[in-house]
Amino acid sequence: MSERRYSEDEVAAIFERATEEQHRHAVRPSSSTEGLTLKELQEIGRDVGISPELVTSAARSLEVGAPSPRRTLLGLPIGVGHAVELERTLTDAEWHQLVVEMRETFDARGRLKDEGAFKQWTNGNLEVLLEPTATGQRLRMRTLKGSATGQIVGGGALLGFSAFILVEMLATGTLADRFVGLVTIVAIGLGLLVPAVVQLPGWASRRQRQMEQIAQRAMLMASSDPIESPDSG
Repeated sequence: MSERRYSEDEVAAIFERATEEQHRHAVRPSSSTEGLTLKELQEIGRDVGISPELVTSAARSLEVGAPSPRRTLLGLPIGVGHAVELERTLTDAEWHQLVVEMRETFDARGRLKDEGAFKQWTNGNLEVLLEPTATGQRLRMRTLKGSATGQIVGGGALLGFSAFILVEMLATGTLADRFVGLVTIVAIGLGLLVPAVVQLPGWASRRQRQMEQIAQRAMLMASSDPIESPDSG
């Protein structure tokens, strides 16, 4: 099996992440269209004072899986997810370490559940599942903003109803008499819909970043030697 070669874009990303203290790191990779191997990247890293371990860690961080398609309602994100393939099965000790990371990252205690080879951590609508694959494990994360559905549907329905009422008022000439009631309906609809419009994009982006952080941590665990519990021997 041939060793992976990194493209020019990946080379730049790896060294940018490995140095950390620099906002961007100017790297001039080989002009070869085949890219560079990890060993070649490590050699370049040594030349500029970056340890091979940092280069390896940064390279692994590029392989954190892919976000699942976002669930949307009226164009607004109400659910996000992320999945990553792990090259080996995590030990119980590593899974427990990952749970600690999740509790800190999501600021939630959550609940643990094991069903044979399947492990699960949940907190409300937030779910993290560790499941077996042919070559290792898959870490799947997903969450849903439960309250958003009611806000969007309720707010949109009230605004749609108010538009219908406005047309009816204009047709019957009763706008002046019923104007206050119409304004009240519009205000309630906006009161439900506007917070969702303002808050949901930021919530979705934050959750996506958190999931990517957990995925990266799991990838680094799976790429290292297994950690066993102290009493496992």
